[in-house]
Parts: sequence; structure tokens; C-alpha cells
Amino acid sequence: MKVIHVVDSLNKDAGGPSRSVPQTCQYLADLGLTIELVTKPDDNNVEVKTSSSFHVRLVSFGSLLFYGLKLKKSEVSCIHLQHIWNPYIHIMAWIARLKGIPYIVTPRGMLEPWIMNRNKWKKRLAMFLYQRKDLKKAAAIHATCEMEKDNVRKLGFTNTMHVIPNGIDLSRVPEPKSDYRTKKVVFLSRIHVKKGIELLLDAWKKLENNQWVLEIAGEGEEAYVNSLKEKIKYENINNVNFVGSQYGTAKWDFLKSANVFILPTYSENFGIVVAESLAVGVPVITTKGTPWEELKTENCGWWIDLSVDNIISVLQEVFTIKPKQLQKMGENGKALIKIKYDITQVAKNVKNMYLEFWC
Repeated sequence: MKVIHVVDSLNKDAGGPSRSVPQTCQYLADLGLTIELVTKPDDNNVEVKTSSSFHVRLVSFGSLLFYGLKLKKSEVSCIHLQHIWNPYIHIMAWIARLKGIPYIVTPRGMLEPWIMNRNKWKKRLAMFLYQRKDLKKAAAIHATCEMEKDNVRKLGFTNTMHVIPNGIDLSRVPEPKSDYRTKKVVFLSRIHVKKGIELLLDAWKKLENNQWVLEIAGEGEEAYVNSLKEKIKYENINNVNFVGSQYGTAKWDFLKSANVFILPTYSENFGIVVAESLAVGVPVITTKGTPWEELKTENCGWWIDLSVDNIISVLQEVFTIKPKQLQKMGENGKALIKIKYDITQVAKNVKNMYLEFWC
């Protein structure tokens, strides 16, 4: 069984899919599938561990049509499109229909209400021109959570849908956090207006407790990052540091350095960094714009409505929690990830989704 995955970018700074997609591909190959991951060439691509049954094919936008036209239905079981809106992805959806190859679409949060309301007229035009057809003709739509599935349904799509979360490779997770006396809150994600960083800074400014430190890690557009730094400077917001990108071992060390991880995002279909933080025993604060209600039900963090006042309230609570209580929440988070988000089980569920088109 050969499956072609298509993702526009594997750039280190492109967000979660640049890591979660190749990781899932690797484990699918371990389950006996032949996987080809198609993406654009980039000098800053993540390092991908390939094998005899999993390889990455770098195809420029200009060459994509020629690549697609050479595909044969007899040699490809299905095509898995990892994103929407992007012309690179649209070309492969068109190729799949032309060749009669079933395809699956993973929207990656790009149909969430907050996203749909940004550049609304561009979205409507794209839906009219190509995106609605690309989705409607898909053999299935893969959502990473029930919330995303519900939002897709609200847009009128009646396709077969599968809900399968992103997975965590627990074999790569280091020893968990053990010291909960660091008095540090960290943010790690793409630096983007969607992530709610400005609200976090507004909340941090109003907090009276100056013994805690907030560290912000990630990359974003230079103008936006500079505007946040200027905000910190001119509004005299204390104990906030930008620490740049954090990858590999540095990423894990950064997460473990915190008592709590925070992601005050407006919208997130999954949020792989939430799972990574929980995996190393760091409790998480995030919003109801994410699917992480389990933070509340499993007592491993806080799941809040996004507002400055709510961020202030939850951080004030964090500042007064005893280290032993934080450690217990960290243990609950590790247990949740092990039970529900282990990449080995996630890959098995994805393979079963493919088998619907193979059998």
C-alpha cells in the first residue's frame, strides 16, 4: 500500500505540521506502508528520518504538475493532503481527481471560525473558486479533534470524517521535570497574532507578583516580533524575555525549565506543544479555542475563555500553588499523553483510515 502525503512546507518555523506530519509518516512506514512525503525544497527544512519504505520527495511548485501527471492509479492507494487554501495542495487535489486516486484532506485548523473570519472575503472567493470542491470531493476529511469535526460540519461538508489526534513519539521524550520551584512561565509557538501574546503581555503587566519570569520562544515575522518587544519596552512590562527558536534538546530543556506552559491562543485545532509540555510533566494553561478540555477534566492544567482578566486570574492562582501540587498535575499530564496520544497508536488509527480505500 502506497500513500502520498503532501505538505506545503517542512520549514522549521512553519508550525506544528512540519514536525507532526513526517513523524506520523515514519511510524506509518514502520507499520508496513510505503510512504512518500511530497513538499517544497527549503534550506530550513526540519531533519526527517527516512527509511527504505519512507522517503521525502522535494518538488518545487513549478514542477508539481509534472510530478502529479506521472502518477498512476494502480501504484498509489491514496493521497493525503495536509492543509488547505494553499495552491500547492490544490494542485494535488486536482491531480488526484484527474487520476481517480482517492484523497484525504486534513484541514489543520484552517476551517476554524477564527481563521475563517480573517481575510473573510479572500476565504469566500477561494471557497467559490476551488476549496469547496477540493473538500467536497475528498474521500474523507481527517480532523484532529471533535471540535474541529463539528466546525467542519457547520460549514456544510458531509464527507466521511475521522477524528485522530496528532501523536507524541514518547521514545524521544526526555526525563520529565522534577523541580517545580523555578517560578517561570513559558510560551513556545509561532509568534503570530493568533497566539494571543499581546493579551498575555497585557495580563502580565497588571500582575503585582514580580518574582516570576515569562519567557517567550519561537519565530515570527520580524515586524510583528519587534512590535511586541516595543510594547514590552514602552509599557515597562517587567520580567519578560524573548529567547528565540528552541529546537531539539533545547526545546525540551526550555519546556522543563518552566513551572507552567501557557498558550493563550485564539484558535488551535490541536497544539502539539501542549502535548509536548504535558509529556515532560509541565502543567498547561490554554484556551477554549483549543480542544484541550482534558486539562481540566484530568487535572493537568487550566482551560480558560480567552481574556486578559482570565489570564490574570489563572496566573495569580499559579503563583500561589505549592510545588507538590504542580508536580501532581504534571504527573497527571504525563499519564494522559501516554494513554491517549502515543504516536504508535495514532499511526495505527491513521492506517485503519487508509484501509477503507485499499480494501
